[in-house]
Amino acid sequence: MITKRCRSLFPLILLVTGLSLTGLPPGRGFAAANRPPNMIFVLTDDHRWDALSAMGHPFLQTPHLDRLANEGILFENAFVTTSLCSPSRASFLTGQYAHTHGVVTNHTPWDNRNVTFLEQLNAAGYETAFIGKWHMPGDGLPALRGVDRFISFTQEGGQGVYYDCPLIIDGVETARPGRYITEDLTDLALDFITRERRKPFCLYLSHKAVHFGFRPPPHLKGRYRDVDLKLPPESDPWIPYTNGHPFVGAIFPLDFLYRNYCETVVSVDEQVGRLLAALDAMGIAENTIVIYAGDNGHFWGEHGLYDKRLAYEESIRIPFIVRYPGLIRDPGRRARQMVLNIDLAPTLLELAGIVPPAAMQGRSLVPILEDAATPGRTAWLYEHFPVFPIPIPGITAIRTANYKYVEYQEDLRPRELFDLTKDPREQTNLIQTPAGMTQADILKRELERLKQETGFRFHTKG
Repeated sequence: MITKRCRSLFPLILLVTGLSLTGLPPGRGFAAANRPPNMIFVLTDDHRWDALSAMGHPFLQTPHLDRLANEGILFENAFVTTSLCSPSRASFLTGQYAHTHGVVTNHTPWDNRNVTFLEQLNAAGYETAFIGKWHMPGDGLPALRGVDRFISFTQEGGQGVYYDCPLIIDGVETARPGRYITEDLTDLALDFITRERRKPFCLYLSHKAVHFGFRPPPHLKGRYRDVDLKLPPESDPWIPYTNGHPFVGAIFPLDFLYRNYCETVVSVDEQVGRLLAALDAMGIAENTIVIYAGDNGHFWGEHGLYDKRLAYEESIRIPFIVRYPGLIRDPGRRARQMVLNIDLAPTLLELAGIVPPAAMQGRSLVPILEDAATPGRTAWLYEHFPVFPIPIPGITAIRTANYKYVEYQEDLRPRELFDLTKDPREQTNLIQTPAGMTQADILKRELERLKQETGFRFHTKG
């Protein structure tokens, strides 16, 4: 097993190997013991935790994601601290809550003073690439520090489109006629990881899929045309037209959207399979960390809702899978510890032998990767910031192993309390019951402690 002492020597090992192995074939031939691990982080959009066959989905088949889980660790209780694209993506990069890094909505700009884990890895000797969806507003794409290859897109406000999406490749806008974006980004990712090199690499592959638009490639279109979708009993085909959902672009019946969503998930799974096959062919899978996650969940009729943002499980819970054969000794484990998007950055830094900076608010998952008995966090803070015209107020919530307590800014909605053990679908608000009032008082105090500890405040502009 790789010990913490060994991991702390990785930067020195990298320096030594860079000086002493210059006469050897570059890149692929180095043994894991001679160099720090390569890293691939695959981030998808709106992929909720149960939309893969490894989690028992009633009809979705995701064999490559299942393989990743079987050869690594599937975190069954993984969450985002803000269930919205831009804030969550900035949290993955910085290891910080949205109220700290400042990207609190899809309309607040990225502050390029923020430090990303890519910058820190690059400074330690890694070759780095950011390929895919950036989706944080500003004056075009940022001059992202510590990134050797930066490929993204700005079309549709940074959301991109599924077909013919122009890419900005290292600052040059490039037409991509006839290309399907998930495959196109994977082609560019494969080009990066298969090139000859003397350094370890870190690839941040950030997909548009499976965001709204939900357009699968032609060979998958209609795959789930005739299946029973098994939508929740409170769902309705016309939910996307109600409760303010048209503001997020929902202009089709729910069942139509969901079928396309599921077919688009399969397309992502196929492209993950291509990445895994490339690592096998190169002989570097043993010393390459592969992490897969979603940037937030999605409602498909639960609670009568579409889209995300609210603090219910379907919105805040994500897939999070880690494969690292060089470290994980019990592949196939289902981890129950609660982990967060802000944990990614400190985890990758520790695996590279870098001490995570104090400014990071997440926790390294390395102890859990090494030992299944390692305890996880007992509670964590969820936050959502309002933005006009979406009719959802600011939210703060605390999620523990057994309960969830939710408050709305200026009491614009009633408080909520759910017993997740007895009521995992969060159908019964206990806030007005005698037992619920007692439990709510306990959780409210803990919520206030977490807000103070993390420096939380509602940003007034967003």
